[in-house]
Amino acid sequence: MAATPTRPPLAPPMGTPTPGLSQSSNSPNADQIVVLYVIIAMAVVIFGFWNVPGVRHVINPFKLFTIGAHEMFHIIAAILSGGRILRVSIDPHMGGSTIVEGGRPPIILCSGYLGSTLLGALFVLAGWDTLVAKVMSFVLGVGLIMPLRLVRDKLTIVLTILYEALLIGFWFIDHGSALRWYCLFVGVMNILFAVWDVADDRFFHKTNDSDATQFAILYPSIGPHIWAAIWILFELGVLAGFSVLGILVFKRTSDEMYAEAARFLPT
Repeated sequence: MAATPTRPPLAPPMGTPTPGLSQSSNSPNADQIVVLYVIIAMAVVIFGFWNVPGVRHVINPFKLFTIGAHEMFHIIAAILSGGRILRVSIDPHMGGSTIVEGGRPPIILCSGYLGSTLLGALFVLAGWDTLVAKVMSFVLGVGLIMPLRLVRDKLTIVLTILYEALLIGFWFIDHGSALRWYCLFVGVMNILFAVWDVADDRFFHKTNDSDATQFAILYPSIGPHIWAAIWILFELGVLAGFSVLGILVFKRTSDEMYAEAARFLPT
């Protein structure tokens, strides 16, 4: 009797992959894709509001916060490098200026754009998670009020009070979920400060030169447009990097964010 040929053993059945599981850790989910589109839209809106005459006044409180933070980083670098602050001015249309005696000029000059970019990056991260937005809202709340001691414009004062009230009101919408968009707006404005700073130079010839112009004065072999391009590319790179970080770290659904935020100072 002929032997029956033995069939090779079958491999164990492979599990059916769960749709979307392979991209869960790297690809943005539906909520995160919305954030990416909103970042682009906000950059366009801010550019318009920053540069269109008349409309520019609407965002004066945010401009004061952004310019004030930028000058604060100049001041910190000046003091740490042994310099002495002679004068500081902050204006939503003329820009900011920090006059320093001594210190290390390259470090002081770099600190403005670097500081604005990193501060903006933290606010951008808040756009990906409600709990982070709640924490960063305290920074924003204090930062909006501080420049008022230098302001005499009644419209700017009224708008600041309005935006502070809006910030507080957003705490009571779905345990602060609306704060994500508020912080994201401020984050985009700060992280791309070089864009608005150079645009002010180009379109409005503001009294206080942009840092790109100051870099060209410090290093005459490189023109201000080259410095502007270098810093804008740097800021875009940081914005892209922190957006990827937000996608990877805050992989949560809206319900998960809601539950997490509800445990921190619930409203």
